[in-house]
Order: sequence, then C-alpha cells, then structure tokens
Amino acid sequence: MPHLRQPLLDLLRQFLDFFLHLDQHLAEFTRNNGLWTYGLLFLIIFVETGLVVMPFLPGDSLLFAAGALAANEESGLSVWLIMGLLIVAAVLGDALNYHIGNWIGPRVFSRDYRFLKKAHLLKTQAFYEKHGGKTIILARFIPIIRTFAPFVAGVGTMKYSRFLSYNVVGAVAWVVSFTLLGYFFGGLPAVKRNFTLVIFGIIGISLIPVAIEFGRAWLRKKPASEELDSETLDSKQIIDSEERK
Repeated sequence: MPHLRQPLLDLLRQFLDFFLHLDQHLAEFTRNNGLWTYGLLFLIIFVETGLVVMPFLPGDSLLFAAGALAANEESGLSVWLIMGLLIVAAVLGDALNYHIGNWIGPRVFSRDYRFLKKAHLLKTQAFYEKHGGKTIILARFIPIIRTFAPFVAGVGTMKYSRFLSYNVVGAVAWVVSFTLLGYFFGGLPAVKRNFTLVIFGIIGISLIPVAIEFGRAWLRKKPASEELDSETLDSKQIIDSEERK
C-alpha cells in the first residue's frame, strides 16, 4: 500500500544508519541510558538468535562494537559482564529457537511463509546434514545460518540434551571471540576512523565459510556436468554413424 511505503523506507534507512554507525549509536545510547545498555545488548542478541524471523539483526558487529565500547573507561561498562550476559542471551535465544522449531515440526519445509523463506531453511538443513551437531557451533559465526540452525535442529531429530551442549560451547566461543576482538582492537585510531569498513570486513570474514561451501558445490557439479556433456556427445556421434550406414 502506497501510504505505508514511506514509513517503511524511513524505518529501513534508520536501521541501515544504526548498523553502519553502530559504534556511534551504541556510545550515544550508553551516555544517555547508562547501565540500560546491558539490557539493550542482551535483547538484540537474544532476539537475533531466538526468533527465526530476525536473521538480519547485527550479531558479530554488535559484539565487536560492545567490546570496543567497554574498552573505553568513560563508558562505565564491564567487558566481563557484557560477555557473561551475552553468553546467557545467546544460549537462551538458541534454546527458544530450537523449541519453536520442535513445536512447528517438518511442515515448515513445505512452503514459503511471509517472514520465513523455505530456501534459507533448506540451505541450513543441507549444512546441518553435512556437519552434524557441529553445525550449532559453526553456525554461530555465519550470519543468517546462525539464526536458522537451532530452528532446523528443533525440527529434526537432535535430542535437546545434545543440542544444549553444542549450544553452550558455540555461544561461549562466539561471544568471547568477537567481544575481545573489539575490546583489544576497537579502540585503535585506524579502526575508529574506518569503523564502517571494519563492520563490512567482519561480515565478509563471517561469510567465507558459506562462499567455500558454494565453491565446493559448484566444483562438484562441474565434473558431473562435463561427464554428462561427454556422454551426450558420444551418443550423438553413434546416432550420426548409424544414420550414415
């Protein structure tokens, strides 16, 4: 509807601005709201990991920005408290996502939903089938798949006790690594001046495993395609030879 288009565009612009200047907005929020920053960080990580319809929220970049902010003594934030809270948020988020998938069941793969794309689920399922339980850990470092992996695990047959162990290990590795990266390197002058580029760099690095998987899949398909073309050519040659006779 035309009358809703402009508000949606404005909301999208605000989201992009928040994402691209995450360090500035987070610092401003901390100055104005103090310790409520912990609650905001907890909420974003919990929602990104816990609601399968929210894969677009910043995860890696938020952890990096939070670590960089905590390194500034004027912020009044503790990097240890941030890591502890966000590990809990990530574990609870994945647990919720698992139970939602378990409740909905396999019928979710039958068609597209408004905020839930069948293609994303199928890609995550393929990733999950290849790597098994490790997917829950590996997916923490891959945008989009991070949000869909616990959901697909819940839809499948993985027992919750097994899922929980992978969930905790993945949450600790993800939160601690990106937060400490921000804590130790986020305050460097070069990083501060080019924070938007750093964010894109984090996203790019996070997507490397996906790119590798696509590359491997393409290479596997290519020989099969070449073999099929060769067989087709041989068949044509045999038919031509028979026709000449």
